Amino acid sequence: MAGKSSYEYDELLACARGELFGPGNAQLPYPPMLMFDRITEISETGGAFEKGFIRAEFDIKPDLWFFACHFIGNPIMPGCLGLDAMWQLTGFYLGWLGEPGKGMALSTGEVKFKGMVTPSVKKVEYGIDFKRVMRGRLVLGIADGWLRADGEPIYAATDLKVGLSKQSAVG
Repeated sequence: MAGKSSYEYDELLACARGELFGPGNAQLPYPPMLMFDRITEISETGGAFEKGFIRAEFDIKPDLWFFACHFIGNPIMPGCLGLDAMWQLTGFYLGWLGEPGKGMALSTGEVKFKGMVTPSVKKVEYGIDFKRVMRGRLVLGIADGWLRADGEPIYAATDLKVGLSKQSAVG
């Protein structure tokens, strides 16, 4: 059974520490790799495919860690971090549904960039619209995602795939 319909930053940090969905289950990365500040809406119904969705926001500040190094004299948020945020949200959704296991990004279909997140941007919004959730030995979420910078759509990704594995990582 799904949990709350929105989450604040302190709750996202609890998820990163493994406290939200329980030990051995889906976790978010801890800052600075956590790429959003709040989940504004999450639902098992609705979205572009009527199979559920999640929405989140990230407040952009000019002193964010990646602007200083990517690139000197031309600071932009790396596109891979926006894509990672989409995978992070897809995995969070699976944990929110109550599915057990550790999350892992598996693949994406196509990614298109038509703009950049610069230090002048105030807010990034993410949207993930689920196409399918498979619940078997491997729990798998398949979704399309987008990123808007100050309301302007600039990233789009199709067929984001994230799985939850009940086996522990070897390392």
